[in-house]
Amino acid sequence: MLDIRPNYHRLRRCLPALAGAVTLGLAGASAAGASDLVIAGAGWGHGVGMSQAGARGYAERGWSYRAILARYFTGTTIGAAPAHARVRVLIGGRVRQLSLESYVRGVVSAEMPSSWPLAALEAQAVVSRTYALTAHAGGSKFDVYADTRSQVYRGAAAHTPQTDAAVAATAGQVVTYAGRPAITYFFANSGGRTENVENAFPGSLPEPWLRGVLDPYDGGSLHSWTLTIGFSSAAARLGGLVRGRFAGIEVLRRGFSPRIISAYVLGSGGRTLVSGAELAARLGLRDTWAYFSVRNGTVVSAEPDRSGRPPSAGEAPPALPPSGGASPGVGASPSADAQGGGQTAAAGAPASSGAGASAGGTAAPV
Repeated sequence: MLDIRPNYHRLRRCLPALAGAVTLGLAGASAAGASDLVIAGAGWGHGVGMSQAGARGYAERGWSYRAILARYFTGTTIGAAPAHARVRVLIGGRVRQLSLESYVRGVVSAEMPSSWPLAALEAQAVVSRTYALTAHAGGSKFDVYADTRSQVYRGAAAHTPQTDAAVAATAGQVVTYAGRPAITYFFANSGGRTENVENAFPGSLPEPWLRGVLDPYDGGSLHSWTLTIGFSSAAARLGGLVRGRFAGIEVLRRGFSPRIISAYVLGSGGRTLVSGAELAARLGLRDTWAYFSVRNGTVVSAEPDRSGRPPSAGEAPPALPPSGGASPGVGASPSADAQGGGQTAAAGAPASSGAGASAGGTAAPV
């Protein structure tokens, strides 16, 4: 059984930050004198499920929403939502009951720009509809928050001709696995690979439809990024995780993407084990896909990384759907090489991890 997590598909605190990965001893002592810690990162969000920017890229290349969803949610099919389904939404401290389709109309443009291709908007509509039925954010009291703790609901203010068309075209459709609606996490940018759910959300069990895949058409300004932070600032953000004087960060394990699963916060008095999600939250990173260097004056030195995962090289894109607009259906790979290996959002890091303060956030960046 999947441990349902909030849809924290975007990180609230996108602060210039990072700490260098160093080992104890001489390497740590050397890093301690560094003026800056530099991170080369990729993506924006937890990395699980559908990348919104990636969905846009596929749509621009002729993929249908069914093919897009099959790409991100392995082994799924499109099924029907329960007849006359309603959603209990917590709005301003009060619970409102809305019809499922009315609710989705108020979500899609709040989560994805209405100017994006129709197939991407249709994929978002199906994902948001499925998430509403599977999140159970409030247990028996309500289903979803109206903000980024679940996904953003703006009511009539979110209605646009484009997103209304996407909702109408997919009315009543949800993502299913083994005949049941399957939680559909989503996030802004993948950096080129999504992640297995068990790697992104500490304590979660593997789920067959939430596996990491290659995402070659993810793009935009946050597909990759570089951030810099001083050692003193990094130490302050890490707070009680630092034993003695801050000496750096040593990455231990990475996932499929390769987002950080675990690392050590190093100090002169010892080291502290930390999850990738908590590390990102403490340092204010956009994503846990991060590689560390130390800058001393004009010299930048790559730091040791025990994960054995060097920065990913570019991956060959999957085959496009056949000409004429036809696309593979959900549950079928567009080509034999379309599915990425390994396994790693619904939409966000669990609240307990602190990896992001919001589940939905503002619309995906253009």
